[in-house]
Amino acid sequence: MHGDEPIVLDLGTGLRFWGETLAQDGSFAGSALVTHLHWDHVQGLPFFVPIDRVGARLDIYAPEQEEGPLQQVFDDLMRPPYFPVRAAELRGDIRFHGIGESVFPVGDAKVTARFVPHPGATVGYRIEWNGRVVTYISDHQEPMDGSKRVSEGVLELCDGADLLIHDAQYTPDEFEQKKHWGHCTVDFALAVAREAGVKTLALFHHDPARSDDAVDRLLEAARAKGAATGLGDIVAAHEGLTISLG
Repeated sequence: MHGDEPIVLDLGTGLRFWGETLAQDGSFAGSALVTHLHWDHVQGLPFFVPIDRVGARLDIYAPEQEEGPLQQVFDDLMRPPYFPVRAAELRGDIRFHGIGESVFPVGDAKVTARFVPHPGATVGYRIEWNGRVVTYISDHQEPMDGSKRVSEGVLELCDGADLLIHDAQYTPDEFEQKKHWGHCTVDFALAVAREAGVKTLALFHHDPARSDDAVDRLLEAARAKGAATGLGDIVAAHEGLTISLG
């Protein structure tokens, strides 16, 4: 969204590297759409230097938590002895917005949030801006009964999206060993994209033990399966990847 305030998807460790490319003079202003509060989706915030400056602003949207208000939960994440600075002590203005299933504006974008099957309160996001749609389903529990059934909320988020960024952590063999871990196979990501009529699918949330070569092999196999079923373009997400939607 060139010229608009950035919208960040989750607050993982990539946030630190992105922050190093930004001005660190208090001019930062943006929003973060957080799917859930597991460590790998929030642990970049303590190291995001642009928000530790007077005048900076970050609006954080995340699902409401049973454990308390979002600001309290984030302060529990960032506190001694685990980290020397609390979220409330960062010098920028961090505004927390607890959400459930909802539709709300972020700048000129329309954002839709729906619950996604995954351990703990988890949502996915559909971002509509200037006639384009990006959907982000970071962690998605594949049905353990082998049914491949996709929830209505997920299908609503994904319907006709120009770009779907979707969990694709496991091979079928890996899923059999870890089917209760809250993630899904590449094949399930393909099934979601096909059923929802997605134009481009970005395979995301690769298993941490996966090598680049292994990701390339999974991508090649996914593209072959997608071509056989009429699915659109398929890419594998990686550090520094840029996708232009025109």
